[in-house]
Amino acid sequence: MSYYTYDEFKKLISYEEDLRWKCVFEILYYCGLRKGELKGLTWKDIYFDKKVLSVNKQITQRNNRVKFEFSDTKARDSRRIVPITKVLLNDLKMLYEQDKKDYYGFNDNFFVVSDSKPIADSNIYLRRTKLATLAGLKVIRIHDFRHSCTSLLINNGANVTLVAKYLGHTKIEETLNTYSHMFSTALDSVVSVIDSLEDN
Repeated sequence: MSYYTYDEFKKLISYEEDLRWKCVFEILYYCGLRKGELKGLTWKDIYFDKKVLSVNKQITQRNNRVKFEFSDTKARDSRRIVPITKVLLNDLKMLYEQDKKDYYGFNDNFFVVSDSKPIADSNIYLRRTKLATLAGLKVIRIHDFRHSCTSLLINNGANVTLVAKYLGHTKIEETLNTYSHMFSTALDSVVSVIDSLEDN
């Protein structure tokens, strides 16, 4: 399983000068959204006052054609409220004001990471590869940004119940089965803390 550490992600994003693309990768990394969920985000899903975003739909791209379909998220538990970090919140506010000025007929049904039409998968892939190359980092899959988010949460003390809710997993078992190695490493750190107390 490939993922970016926090330092690697900060290095990656430092090479991004376009505000919208910056938001694309910050949402993937900090919020752990699936690609289809990212593409389905509209401005009415962003609650600036509450500092959260609502994941309630996704967009699927069929047969590599630019034909998009709205669909419900993967499961009922995939519909969720995700907190927004200060950095991302600030960038989203700037992007929202920018879009209001730039797009004729702009409204809150416009897509956050595009305009009135969804972004194409190929555009995301190309930008990711360009950034990783500039930063001298390995190229990871778009879904691996979700794994990166999970690693960030676990390594900073989030328990399995919170991680499962954050990711929109139906069952905690899904989270444990997918990320058991990460939790194992985190537990080792806990034991080390206890050992250090015993030694004193």
